[in-house]
Amino acid sequence: MNTEHASPAGLAILRAAFDVDDHGASALGLPAVRAYEAEHGVVLPEPYRTFVAEMTDGSYAGPPDFGLLALAELPGDWGDGRPARRLDLPFPLTEAWLWEDEDDDPRSEEEVDALLDRVFDHGSIVLGTDGCGMNWHLVVTGPHRGHVWNISGEGATPFGAEFGFTTGSAGFAGWVEHWAANKPWFDAP
Repeated sequence: MNTEHASPAGLAILRAAFDVDDHGASALGLPAVRAYEAEHGVVLPEPYRTFVAEMTDGSYAGPPDFGLLALAELPGDWGDGRPARRLDLPFPLTEAWLWEDEDDDPRSEEEVDALLDRVFDHGSIVLGTDGCGMNWHLVVTGPHRGHVWNISGEGATPFGAEFGFTTGSAGFAGWVEHWAANKPWFDAP
């Protein structure tokens, strides 16, 4: 997965899935993307960066179920009172974590709560929601930069065949391609 350069094949997948042409009428444009990146202290991973700059910034047609959010948006059910989102701080996970099932976690409740805040609010943008607080994030900072994660009230799971939950390819283009093929998100045997 190359997060520094958008591949022609990856961009073709995105154009086909969202039925966008090269004119990008609803795209942000590179100056707006650069301004967003400067404001948040990040460089968006490819091919998402090219996607929002040249194709479209959000779409009512998924993925996910309720559509792809614009770059600066959050789902309507995100909630008030959350800590400030810090995209420049690293996303803290590199493997799935189902915190709802962990009764034997050696960390204190305060440590777990602090880690949960970082999972939800550090190093990722929210791509959209499948409802009921089940949101898809694109990691923009940290070891999993460029990976898509499903984060809900019960746990966090990375998307990509190498993680064992799906047959789809990792990264934004792989996530979109999986959706466009009308496959269930978690389709690994």
